[in-house]
Amino acid sequence: MTNTITNQKSVAQETASAELNKLGVTTVGIASGLIGCWAVACLASGMINSGGPASLVANYMKAFIG
Repeated sequence: MTNTITNQKSVAQETASAELNKLGVTTVGIASGLIGCWAVACLASGMINSGGPASLVANYMKAFIG
């Protein structure tokens, strides 16, 4: 009887651990997706404000060099 209860607790702990791992992976995936979308939006905004990709690179080099 004790062995059966111990096995049930072990299975329940493994199941809970697996669910927490899934939740963690999902959370990290969503966060990285949001960060990626924000990066694309910022790059697009920079290109629009600069006047295009070539101007963006030129302005970046001017800002970097001084």
